[in-house]
Amino acid sequence: MQRNGGVVGNGSQSWVLRRVRLTWLSFMLFFILVFFPLIAHYYLTTIDEAVGPDKRIFGPRPGGELCEAKHVQDLCRIRESVSEELLQLEAKRQELNGEIARLNLRIEACKRSIDSAKQDLLQLKNVISQTEHSYKELMAQNQPKLSLPVRLLPDKDDPGLPPPRSVQSCRLHTCFDYARCPLTSGFPVYVYDTGSYPWGEYIDPLVKQAFASSVKSSVYVTDNPSIACLYVVLVGEILDSSPSPPPSPLDLEKQLKALPYWRLDGHNHLLIHLSRKSLTQNFLYNVSTGRAAVAQSTFLERQYREGFDLVVSPLVHALSEPNFLEVPPQVPVKRKYLFTFQGEKVESLRSSLLEAPPQSFEEEMEGDPPADYDDRIIGTLKAVQDSHLDQVLVEFTCKNRPKPSLPTEWALCGEKEDRLEVLKASTFALVISPGDGQVVASAGVNMRLFEALEVGAIPVVLGDHSKLPYHQLIRWSEAAIMVPKPRITELHFLLRSLSDNDLLAMRRQGRFLWETYFSTSESIFNTILASVRTSIQIPAAPIKEEPAQEIPHKAGKMAGTDANLADNGDLDLGPVETEPPYASPRYLRNFTYTVSDVYRTWNRAPGPFHLFPHTPLDPVLPSEAKFLGSGTGFRPIGGGSGGSGKEFQAALGGNVPREQFTVVMLTYEREEVLMNSLERLNGLPYLNKVVVVWNSPKPPSDDLLWPDIGLPIVVVRTEKNSLNNRFLPWDAVETEAILSIDDDAHLRHDEIMFGFRVWREARDRIVGFPGRFHAWDLNHQSWLYNSNYSCELSMVLTGAAFFHKYYAYLYSYVMPQAIRDMVDEYINCEDIAMNFLVSHITRKPPIKVTSRWTFRCPGCPQALSHDDSHFHERHKCINFFVKVYGYMPLLYTQFRVDSVLFKTRLPHDKTKCFKFI
Repeated sequence: MQRNGGVVGNGSQSWVLRRVRLTWLSFMLFFILVFFPLIAHYYLTTIDEAVGPDKRIFGPRPGGELCEAKHVQDLCRIRESVSEELLQLEAKRQELNGEIARLNLRIEACKRSIDSAKQDLLQLKNVISQTEHSYKELMAQNQPKLSLPVRLLPDKDDPGLPPPRSVQSCRLHTCFDYARCPLTSGFPVYVYDTGSYPWGEYIDPLVKQAFASSVKSSVYVTDNPSIACLYVVLVGEILDSSPSPPPSPLDLEKQLKALPYWRLDGHNHLLIHLSRKSLTQNFLYNVSTGRAAVAQSTFLERQYREGFDLVVSPLVHALSEPNFLEVPPQVPVKRKYLFTFQGEKVESLRSSLLEAPPQSFEEEMEGDPPADYDDRIIGTLKAVQDSHLDQVLVEFTCKNRPKPSLPTEWALCGEKEDRLEVLKASTFALVISPGDGQVVASAGVNMRLFEALEVGAIPVVLGDHSKLPYHQLIRWSEAAIMVPKPRITELHFLLRSLSDNDLLAMRRQGRFLWETYFSTSESIFNTILASVRTSIQIPAAPIKEEPAQEIPHKAGKMAGTDANLADNGDLDLGPVETEPPYASPRYLRNFTYTVSDVYRTWNRAPGPFHLFPHTPLDPVLPSEAKFLGSGTGFRPIGGGSGGSGKEFQAALGGNVPREQFTVVMLTYEREEVLMNSLERLNGLPYLNKVVVVWNSPKPPSDDLLWPDIGLPIVVVRTEKNSLNNRFLPWDAVETEAILSIDDDAHLRHDEIMFGFRVWREARDRIVGFPGRFHAWDLNHQSWLYNSNYSCELSMVLTGAAFFHKYYAYLYSYVMPQAIRDMVDEYINCEDIAMNFLVSHITRKPPIKVTSRWTFRCPGCPQALSHDDSHFHERHKCINFFVKVYGYMPLLYTQFRVDSVLFKTRLPHDKTKCFKFI
């Protein structure tokens, strides 16, 4: 290297020396040609004047005799010779200047080549480093990269199962054929047509219609019975007014055995009986169902097989959808009545109607133990009502004829509308289980439970022997209070001791259970299938993603970088990915969710993965904080190794050291603004791709040149102009992290990277830049949307915010449709809706980063938010969303995350805000 350097140095020195000589020679010639003639002319003119006019030597002569003189001719030849040499020197000078220019061009080309080689070398080092890191991760985890499992189907020939010792002792491991349901089978379900078996004509037409509608919408139902894992048979509810009597138990057994896929003992069959009345026929009582499981609302002890049969909720809304706007709000927590109960049971009234007070429990226990505590319950509740310590409503005789009920069960009073009006004014709703311990589940108890949850009254179940719907999977203690009947005397104290926060949490959980599992026929059918699928440990089917219909477009010149947005000085934000985009790992926790997280996923809002299909990108549920930042099952391998500022800047580190994010940009007929925004993304580290949601019915211009930012730009065509399209779970988005950004948002690269790092520490939250808050209007008794500068916030605008793709599934498929309809009606409020959803699920406020309060670009065309009606519509949206959710889910926070690299600029009157670094 020194020898080459020496050669280059000598050549450069020789070239400089030649240049100096050439310059000196040119100067001398210039002096000779200009100053020498002037001096000679002056000298000769002086001589002529000294010798006299008639003896001039150089003066003008007549007849052109000047050139005849010999010495003048010599001077003319000298002048011509000098002129010719000057021309040659000028030509040589121009040639040398051209050579110098060519050499300068070669020098610049060599410099660019060296810079390009250095960049290629750096990229190769990054690729090698990433490849080595991925290899170490795979070796450490000792697991291959998973994809969607290959579907395995059962054999056509079914050898059957060995007979159990007793049909009453059926359990999954003795009566269910797991061979027909491999883990990767997808849980195919075959549903018998109600017209294919004789007793189908006795089933209630409303039940059949609702059941058929639910079957059509299920993702698990198949028309091929040879591949089915589960066979479903609808057996009720039977019409009371049938012209002919229903089949006897013996005839029903014969008809069941005649089903084409019964296979002698009915294994892998599920008999479903849906009740619409409080007194439902126990149609399968005394019927030998073999190895078939039973799902119904009423069970006797000798009939129910624990862990095999299912207690299901009644079918109250057969065909009609519940109106969520008519559901009473969840606040205020305390209502008019502390608790209410309306019912009648004639057998239990004899002791309560006596004037003398009933005996104490101690006195009763001195003799024989009482067979039924209902008499004591009546007396105690009446005493609480007469004490007037709290306003309660208890009625043990119906004003009108009570509804039919099972023996020893408390019958319902009045019509449903009247009962709901009472429950709307009740903090607690008492549900007294049947006095006969042989009745382990009844449609009447489940009907009372359904009505209480529907209007937000917290159920108080008296009697610990009753089986509530899906009790194997739902933790009812989070939504209802279970009290043994002997503790009736302590009930009043127990109910008064609960705090408002606990009551609101139970009411919210009850609302979630009602909406998710009980409210419609579709939810009931899906819950029944999910119960069986969860019990046999089969993962849920992947939830559908929105197919991205890409609009073809042509890329133009290489995008530049705006110095104001990407010039970070000496700050290294991280490597710009040069390899193909790195997608977040998929399908790593299917079996974990199914096996180990049963209670957590069944008992947490919004919708568990055992009921709804699961997402390919395993999400972070609110109750999964212990997983430290990622729902993908990543281990902290090669993660944070400490280091100073430079090492920290150059890599993400943490528990997921390799991760990217996707920019989702919504646009509408602002091509120039869009192109400028895309160019500003050039050189952004950890960017996977850009998904442009083209919200206009008109396609982009044919001559529009899209910037080449070195990463894929996917332009997605939408079916209609809707702000909800921003949150559709596009299949083109392959990362967990989504940066939702408007086409006119101006963010620097360092701000985006800082927001991404903060989101990785709080993956279940919305992390954004501009903050907003809600406020209560005392004059109008309503909620207001406020965008003023404040130290407190409850929302961040999704025009520049990070969130998990999981919330895109929930927003599009789980969130009530009424909210999305209002967003389309006003063409507004989609960001408020997303903040409501995430706060409702996590019970946490969003996180604001940096001191930004706006991000609009100067000089951009006017946006929708500049309209005068914009804020009035947002006021209406907040109040409407509160009605749908039943309470205000938004939470205030004074927490703001700032980097030490930022300098907060605040007006003098805003200096009291606190920031957390």
